[in-house]
Amino acid sequence: MKVIEMKIIDPAGLHARPASLLVKEASKFKSDVELESGEKKTTLKSILGIMSLGVKADTDIKIYIDGEDESIAKESITKFLVDNNLAV
Repeated sequence: MKVIEMKIIDPAGLHARPASLLVKEASKFKSDVELESGEKKTTLKSILGIMSLGVKADTDIKIYIDGEDESIAKESITKFLVDNNLAV
């Protein structure tokens, strides 16, 4: 299992447009990918799940990746979040 720990920096938080693109990115991989914010956790492959977390700016998140392609998924998802100025 791989874990990504980041802080959301987008002033609007993890809102609909970037969340939908993040779902698309996570869905490229066979591994299970889950997003944790506070005490809530959901699959990163569901826009409704992500939106239900209500992730705001300056929130610490963890992404858990478990499966056969977890290493490349971790690199790709981390790059997506940084390149789109969503998290550091």
